[in-house]
Amino acid sequence: MNMMKVIAVPMHPEGRKFVAIFAAVAAALWLVWEPFFWLGVGMTVWCYYFFRDPVRSVAQKPGLILSPADGVISLITKTVPPVEMLLGNKALTRVSVFMNVFNCHVNRAPMAGEVIAITYHHGKFVNASLDKASEHNERNSLTIEAADKTRIGVTQIAGLVARRIVCFTKVGNGLSVGERFGLIRFGSRLDVFLPEGIEPAVGLGQTAVAGETVLAHLGEANEEWPTQSV
Repeated sequence: MNMMKVIAVPMHPEGRKFVAIFAAVAAALWLVWEPFFWLGVGMTVWCYYFFRDPVRSVAQKPGLILSPADGVISLITKTVPPVEMLLGNKALTRVSVFMNVFNCHVNRAPMAGEVIAITYHHGKFVNASLDKASEHNERNSLTIEAADKTRIGVTQIAGLVARRIVCFTKVGNGLSVGERFGLIRFGSRLDVFLPEGIEPAVGLGQTAVAGETVLAHLGEANEEWPTQSV
């Protein structure tokens, strides 16, 4: 880990209290035994790193669906979305991005549009990389509708370590593509339901970057598009 790169990246405000707690524990450990103090310092740096919120070069071309999270494409499958997501009763392609505890956990809107539905479910905390996590784990689902009425679904899913899903937006709000809409604390997964007939532009095991990696194309795939730092 390049420490200068960690220090140079801004931290999301959600992480401030956690970094403060880790730092306080590290200071207390100094009174117990110095080696414990340095372990605490290392954990404090990791906590800062976990809540980092880097600037991204977000593609501004209409018709792109971008990754909402940093991580690895862990699942690509067809399934009928939950009825509350207002995506119809046909099986849609679902692309899952699994985040480990070292990934940036700030979640970004895959496309621009209005949030027309948000549904939170209590649930279990099984391994978020498993397919059954989409149904059984604690999760928060959003449906985004573009100006042309195209809809996609995004689900934040808690995992083995994650115990808190945070959503910054609400129904009726407009989101810009790549705009921050939430985060999940300490390891988790995001699912994206693509529109009917749209195939993913990514493959299993591929590394995804929130706001930059193209998950799917709604229009022409080979055109150049402008980017904007967000």
